[in-house]
Amino acid sequence: MNNGECKNLLEVKNLKQYFSIPNGLFESLTLKAVDDVSFVIKEGETLGLVGESGCGKTTVGRSILHLYKPTSGEIIFDGVKIESKKTIKEYRKKAQMVFQDPYSSLDPRMTVGDIIGEPLDVHKLYSTKKERSERILELMSLVGLNSEHATRYAHEFSGGQRQRIGIARALAVNPKFIVCDEPVSALDVSIQAQIINMFEDLQKKLGLTYLFIAHNLLVVKHISNRIAVMYLGKIVEIAPSEELYNKPLHPYSISLLSAVPVPDPNHSRNKNRVTLAGDIPSPLRVPSGCAFRTRCPRATKECAEIVPPLEEKSPGHFAACIHV
Repeated sequence: MNNGECKNLLEVKNLKQYFSIPNGLFESLTLKAVDDVSFVIKEGETLGLVGESGCGKTTVGRSILHLYKPTSGEIIFDGVKIESKKTIKEYRKKAQMVFQDPYSSLDPRMTVGDIIGEPLDVHKLYSTKKERSERILELMSLVGLNSEHATRYAHEFSGGQRQRIGIARALAVNPKFIVCDEPVSALDVSIQAQIINMFEDLQKKLGLTYLFIAHNLLVVKHISNRIAVMYLGKIVEIAPSEELYNKPLHPYSISLLSAVPVPDPNHSRNKNRVTLAGDIPSPLRVPSGCAFRTRCPRATKECAEIVPPLEEKSPGHFAACIHV
């Protein structure tokens, strides 16, 4: 299916997620974890979200699902604005999350069957116990787990198997949309490939839509239709994955991509890698104007005065930089 012809499944408009951090006895500082983020995800597509640690990727995913209540902004899913308790509960049936650490997201006191069956209990998605156990076994089979695993506990499984349990739990309510929060970063390389392939197979089989959050740019390129790049709580560039890799516009995207290792020693030796000056600023004290200006090789005086808007520079390619 051509994503250009699909409707928007998820629209995020001006999402802000601020946290109050105590600073002394009576004072507090505002940490702007996500600051005015907007994007859309079309039905059936995968949007990759990349950036350095601490840039707000996971907070975006959790805020979209109302695991954190957004400070402000709109989240529209399938044409319905998500705000009241009733719409949030209905939304939870259609939107789920696969967490980064498969072990800490599974209850060690529950068997695998109970972990996968819990969403069925919460949303009352079965009429008999037989129907419930059949659905659990069907979900386990879908993610490559054996039926005898249902009576075991999470600690008895490897990392890859635990992540499969987490994916089966997310699929239990037949969701349309899944936030994948670095689902392979805690796994070794061979298992990563299996899980990524499984995500792709499930997308084809069930028509799922993903927000795929990751550090590994090669993994994101492989699985995503479009990629969004985040820096200090803001999206600085969004483009189709091939275009972003071949023709990045924002200086931050260029530096990220230049750091991707290439399995060719001759190419690596001659590669002109862009190194950034300084460290990433604290989100408690974000620089004025463009947040990236303190590390940007193109920075000028105007960059300290203007907050660059995310503008369309070519069809489907958006960047937030006044020098592009």
